[in-house]
Amino acid sequence: DPSRITTAVVMDDDGTIRHVPTYVTTRDGRSYAVVNSLTNSAYALIWHPVAFRDVIGHWAQAAIDDMGSRLVVRGTGDGRFDPDRGVTRAEFAAMIVRALGLKPVTGTSPFPDAPGTSWSSDAPATAHAYGLIDGFEDGSVRPDGKLTREQAMVIVSRAMAITGLKEKLPPVEASSALGAFADTSAVSGWALDGAADSVRAGIVTGRNGSRLAPQAQVSRAEAATMMQRLLRKSGLI
Repeated sequence: DPSRITTAVVMDDDGTIRHVPTYVTTRDGRSYAVVNSLTNSAYALIWHPVAFRDVIGHWAQAAIDDMGSRLVVRGTGDGRFDPDRGVTRAEFAAMIVRALGLKPVTGTSPFPDAPGTSWSSDAPATAHAYGLIDGFEDGSVRPDGKLTREQAMVIVSRAMAITGLKEKLPPVEASSALGAFADTSAVSGWALDGAADSVRAGIVTGRNGSRLAPQAQVSRAEAATMMQRLLRKSGLI
């Protein structure tokens, strides 16, 4: 039943499953699940509706529940998502890795402050391996530190290169793409191009319309919305 397919998942050798971007389409009267994966793997289609009880009526409810159903975002326990809480650097790395269906990288972590085999070390290591995140000048990744909106936009821009969305955007100067926001001057120089890409693609919008708020911490609701828009704009879901 195509109406009861949420997404496809990869079944890894260790028995774990992970999301891969998937959508259902009809061709010549037949339904197909289109699976977008960077690897050749074993896949299964799942029906996995999720509804977090603390996002009912929230502006990001649809995106949060969609990404939760696709195993991209996870709750905080007891059926909650805590949509307005700030997202950490490790949490955002985990979301982007799950959203793209990237195969986890195992082995020694490139970041001295994120050792071991927990999700807070695996996700940054995987995101780093795919060119999505860099460490700070001292080599750390600060997994529990806050992630600013401009940092998130740079990561999203790099993810757009993986999905092929970035090459589809017409070339526009960063100043022109960000000109509608009153606080463009607050964007760091290194983040200008990434911010412009994210805004031009329609993945990131302003807060209260006119403010980009580049130095503000990304909320969990905003992060989930970015994941959904990235996949949708890229034609992957």
